[in-house]
Amino acid sequence: MGVDKQTKQRLTRLQALQWLDRRSNFEQTPTKLGKKTTFTLSRMGALLKALDNPQRQFPSAHLAGTKGKGSTAAMLAAIVQSAGYRVGCYLSPHVDKIEERISIAGRQISTADLLTAFHKIIPIVERLDQLALRKNTTGPTWFEILTAIAFIHFERKGVDLAVIETGLGGRLDATNLCNPIVSLITNISLDHTDVLGNTIRAIAFEKAGIIRRGSPVVSTALHPDAMKVIAERAALKRTKIFILNRDFTVRPSKVGANKRGNSTQTNLHSFEIQAPPGSLPEIYSIAMAGVHQAENAASAIIATKVLVGQGFQIAKQDIAVGLRKTCLPARIEWISYSPPVILDAAHNVASMHSLVQTLESQNNQPKKRILIFAASADKELKAMLQISKTYFTDVVLTRYATNPRAATITRLRDAAKKGGWQEPHVAVSPTEAVLIGKRLSGKTGLLCVAGSFFLAAEVRNALTRNINS
Repeated sequence: MGVDKQTKQRLTRLQALQWLDRRSNFEQTPTKLGKKTTFTLSRMGALLKALDNPQRQFPSAHLAGTKGKGSTAAMLAAIVQSAGYRVGCYLSPHVDKIEERISIAGRQISTADLLTAFHKIIPIVERLDQLALRKNTTGPTWFEILTAIAFIHFERKGVDLAVIETGLGGRLDATNLCNPIVSLITNISLDHTDVLGNTIRAIAFEKAGIIRRGSPVVSTALHPDAMKVIAERAALKRTKIFILNRDFTVRPSKVGANKRGNSTQTNLHSFEIQAPPGSLPEIYSIAMAGVHQAENAASAIIATKVLVGQGFQIAKQDIAVGLRKTCLPARIEWISYSPPVILDAAHNVASMHSLVQTLESQNNQPKKRILIFAASADKELKAMLQISKTYFTDVVLTRYATNPRAATITRLRDAAKKGGWQEPHVAVSPTEAVLIGKRLSGKTGLLCVAGSFFLAAEVRNALTRNINS
């Protein structure tokens, strides 16, 4: 269904998003690689060519990985922005609204700028749809269009650097037609195995597909199979690679707390980085909790040093300021400290392990520790719930409604029991889950929501409504 000429002239945000939502969206309905309707760079290449290749008008930092790439991207963008540069940032998925994905200088794309990009792209997409129909293929997908919109916006606003996070994989991801001057690959673990492959080596091959000749690579992927694949790809492309624990090391230092107001608190987590190992350590602080966030910050720091080598003027003070002010929603996000309420995406086994590890390191552990859990059906549900059992005292299983990939409560209950939860609680909706979780945790217990960005998005309003009720 197209958008007629009159509609284009008075296009609203709702109409634009409704048009976009009619496109194939693999965040909602994932499909295996190789089919004509799924992952290929040909559609994106044709779309960008028709738009006069906006992505070639600015340099990019390109990120791939199973976990940590969004946080790393946000940190890198904040560092470069603190040095006075105009930095675009493209992240996914969003928690509350689609504008979160596209920002410049920390400001989300405005409705006016979003509609300007839609006005430009809609007629081109519909023309490509007609060409695809004649070839018995499909036109641009939801994510490809949104990625192109980000590129249009960054070109139009004249960014000095765009920090681009891949959506899925890397080799065939729509973002892989950007113009990278540095590439970053974060932690790699088993996730999206139905699309990317069921081994670390196969997944690493897809992630390493972002590596380009002449674009240095920073890698914090520690699994031996992933390290081997990434290093081989870098050697094939004859590009320099910086590897965690070989070319730089990072270790947590100390934790300090700064209170702001009566119920909101920001903890600064210090760490030290040595690049190369054995050199004089540099000490920095981050607001985002977790050992994995120190590794993400270290990756951003090494990427910053690469940028400095390419002419960017970025001081240590810029790094410090950028890291301290970086926060993202649903990354061990403290919604409240009294009572303690945490929101975390933790959408795979590695993320759940990091969440538990971080919470275990906190002082003054509450006796009641409640987890509200929902996840997509393609995740390793038993393993995630098994890990959660090592820390949480109770679990409330639920199902989010905004994505058809959500695992059913029946399947979650079965996975929970196999994972060691003998009596999991069940809620028909995230809102009900919050009420049950609040009753179980009381005024002093910990309430944590984890398992999916989609769950985080649905539960945020319910949490804020009910925290103080």
